[in-house]
Amino acid sequence: MDTPYDFVVIGGGIVGLSTALSLTERWPNKSIAVLEKESKWAFHQTGNNSGVIHSGIYYEPGSLKARLCKAGCESIIQFCEEHKLPYERCGKLIVATSDDEIPALEAIYQKGLKNGTDVVQVTAAEAKEIEPHVKCVQALHVKTTGIVGYRAVCEKFVELLQAKGVDLFLNARVNNITEAGETQVIETSQKTLRGRFIVNCAGLFCDRIAKKLGLNPPAKIVPFRGEYYELKPEKRYLVKTLIYPVPNPEFPFLGVHFTKMIDGSIHAGPNAVLGFKREGYKKTDIDLIDLGETLTYPGFWKLVFKYGDEGLKEMWRSLSKARFAKSLQKLIPEVTADDLVPTHAGVRAQALRPDGSLVKDFIILEEARSLHVINAPSPAATSSIEIGKEIVSRIKVA
Repeated sequence: MDTPYDFVVIGGGIVGLSTALSLTERWPNKSIAVLEKESKWAFHQTGNNSGVIHSGIYYEPGSLKARLCKAGCESIIQFCEEHKLPYERCGKLIVATSDDEIPALEAIYQKGLKNGTDVVQVTAAEAKEIEPHVKCVQALHVKTTGIVGYRAVCEKFVELLQAKGVDLFLNARVNNITEAGETQVIETSQKTLRGRFIVNCAGLFCDRIAKKLGLNPPAKIVPFRGEYYELKPEKRYLVKTLIYPVPNPEFPFLGVHFTKMIDGSIHAGPNAVLGFKREGYKKTDIDLIDLGETLTYPGFWKLVFKYGDEGLKEMWRSLSKARFAKSLQKLIPEVTADDLVPTHAGVRAQALRPDGSLVKDFIILEEARSLHVINAPSPAATSSIEIGKEIVSRIKVA
């Protein structure tokens, strides 16, 4: 068998690739391998990301999300500038469309101030100067929010890793992991290799990888499919930047919103519905094992009991384009169902605890010979460079 690698990173999305890059910077003489089960890098969550560079305004002050997103916003922009990757710091509006949403908007503003976010309160008239077609009673203008193509960022990560001598394996699904003295034997669909330390960045399958190492993760990954529409080209003038509603503070999703993409298109969404397959991007995608795991998990039914009404609204919006358009009209009344065409969907790897609570912060499990990123949904792409640094700072090796 081959000489063991010092580090094996499982998962070739933006977090796994960034982590591998951080490992090379901390330990330039260590041997590193990255395993990705697909034929392309950044194929799932990263590749279907909306492309937003988040500011960190929403997250609980002092949390990993707040700290790593705030720093990550600057890191990802610095990386783009250094490597001449296209990005735009366009800013965004978070808008209250009725007076009863103002207290929640104020709470977001206070979080933003505590997190050091560049955010200002604006009146309805001032909001219209930024977005002429928006309807609101009050808003927040978050100046540091931007947009980028995260696939392009990952392509640059891969290029840098190759130059540093990291072994990159595509089509390498991890089937089994066993202990072998001071190393761990990792059997993949491509080859078997050994590693002294494993970093699990497997996204939608991170909990299953952790179980292969004998761990019992504190939460299970439950997939939520986010469906998007795109404004027809002739209606793109309606949106200049990003426009978000005031989110439900108890729900982990931000609500349907308008996002300017780096290619100039305008996406609207997502709604969030239960995925019947961990990597199911179509309504008809079903995996009986994935679905069975969800339906037999006690935490899922506790979640349904708590948020059943919200879930039904999301499902109804998924089935009705008119209903979807009605949600968007709260932000921009001129938008009609005829202005919308379906575009890509994404799947969010949401960690759910046995008590039915949705994990709101990143979870990083540290073991003697492995480290596991168990919950890293949005804003993981924005935070990716800083997550990589955080992971490396927690690894203690001889």
